[in-house]
Amino acid sequence: MTSALGTLDWFIIGAYLVGITVIGILSARRSTRSSDSYFLAARSLRWPTIGLALFATNISTVHLIGLASSGFSAGMVVGNFEWLAALCLVLLGLVFAPFYFRSRVATLPEFLEKRFSAGSRTMLAVMGVFGALFVHIGVSLYSGGVVVDELLRPGSADVDRGSIIASILIVSALTVLYTVLGGLKAVVVTESIQTVLLLLGALAVTVAGVLALGDSATAANQGLVEHLRTRTRPDQLSMVQPSGGYAWYAMLLGYPVLGIWYWCSDQTIVQRVLGAKTERDAQIGPLFAGLLKVLPPLLMVLPGVFAYVLFEDLIAANPDSTLVVLILELLPPGVRGIVLAGLLAALMSTVAGALNSTSTLVSIDIVKRLRPGIADQRLVRIGQVTTIVVMLLAIAWSTQGDRFGGIFAGINQMISALAPPISAVFLLGVLWKRGTAQASLFTLTIGFGLGITVFLIDFPAASGAIFGEYTAATAPQAHLVGQPVQLITHGLGIGFLLQAWWLFVMCSSIFVVVSLLTQAPDADVVDKYCFSRAPGAARESMSIGDPRTLSIALLGAIAVLYILLS
Repeated sequence: MTSALGTLDWFIIGAYLVGITVIGILSARRSTRSSDSYFLAARSLRWPTIGLALFATNISTVHLIGLASSGFSAGMVVGNFEWLAALCLVLLGLVFAPFYFRSRVATLPEFLEKRFSAGSRTMLAVMGVFGALFVHIGVSLYSGGVVVDELLRPGSADVDRGSIIASILIVSALTVLYTVLGGLKAVVVTESIQTVLLLLGALAVTVAGVLALGDSATAANQGLVEHLRTRTRPDQLSMVQPSGGYAWYAMLLGYPVLGIWYWCSDQTIVQRVLGAKTERDAQIGPLFAGLLKVLPPLLMVLPGVFAYVLFEDLIAANPDSTLVVLILELLPPGVRGIVLAGLLAALMSTVAGALNSTSTLVSIDIVKRLRPGIADQRLVRIGQVTTIVVMLLAIAWSTQGDRFGGIFAGINQMISALAPPISAVFLLGVLWKRGTAQASLFTLTIGFGLGITVFLIDFPAASGAIFGEYTAATAPQAHLVGQPVQLITHGLGIGFLLQAWWLFVMCSSIFVVVSLLTQAPDADVVDKYCFSRAPGAARESMSIGDPRTLSIALLGAIAVLYILLS
């Protein structure tokens, strides 16, 4: 493998880190004047910014590593997690966003209190902080440190914990700086820039892969497409598989459970929608993000397939090194720096978004409820302190990432444990008028307990300590709602997609049974917070810019892509 980064690369990386920090600070110099400005950008966000910010928060360094690794190991089928995300973003734009915007809530737990009860609000806030700390921030920091270590010491079999920790500390300090000073406004402005940068980096890797593959095809006296098909494994270029961990039925049943939580009811993601200037911005922003989600399979998964053809022997022992190998083998100096800056952009955008959402949950859903008369500026200060404390906790957890028996497997199990009860409560709470406050609290509490139990049984680090010696079955790499993970079949012996589905079925059953056994909610609550189509709504004309028209166009584009790659 060629040498690591040169002087030009380091200059580009340094310029990016300084530039994005300065932009973040200057973009929201007045955002600390009120809690509404700090936590929701004074509800001034327009749809392009919302869409770019949603995409950037989703695409973390873990995401980029995992998609390339999964493309190498499993093929294009992992792109389903990107294109199916567009369906959940349509659901967010057409169904959930109007309720969130009209209720003028600052957090999703606050919305749950209006629909159900204060107990549900508290439970969801706790689960939201848990998810942001352990999933969004901690894992992203560790994966970013691993990438930097691999780029600094290419080909090394050992992990240098010192360089990983140093990388985590530097990126964390800069991200905390503009997040604390600028709030949501600084986060979404920097995320918009970072989206462009990471897409340019992904495009550079893809183009370089196509050129190298073309040279390989020419040497073999074959056409590019023919060469790609003959050198890959069966079904590696297909988006549809009839069996296994990525079988169509597992995708169909399991992904919506994870996607509804991630895209429609996770504060880290939806906070951008809550800061929308108009209801139309709140609806079209997610649809724009859905359009951007068309790109990752082509710019992030497909290069992993190219790597299988070009560098199979070099990568086979460590599929997670796929992206690093592509960068160092195919890109010239300078371009490498741009791509690494894109990786840092992905890391910083995800961490900044999660930090801002966590500070919002603690300040609005916990502190303000305990002290209703607290001064607005004091609330902002508490949010800033929360950001720092949460980052310190996440740093402490992330430095232990190599001790968790496989960090991607850990993410997989955490998300599968967290998503089902939340998805059940939000989906049934909005679509079913009979859902009650008692059902919501029971479902969140019991569902979270069930999820933790399954997590302890399936997660090697935990099950090994609890049940004694433990051996995990081997399985291919996978990708889950924005996070790359490992499909694991140990413990209960159920893949994460079907595991999420069965937990969702259990949680939904609890919700329905308890609702039917308790008193129906008040009519005024149902009218405000449950979905219903107004008389004559179906007959309303749809203009080109209508969210319904744009949704149909987006879904049509996804359908065409599936036909082409099936």
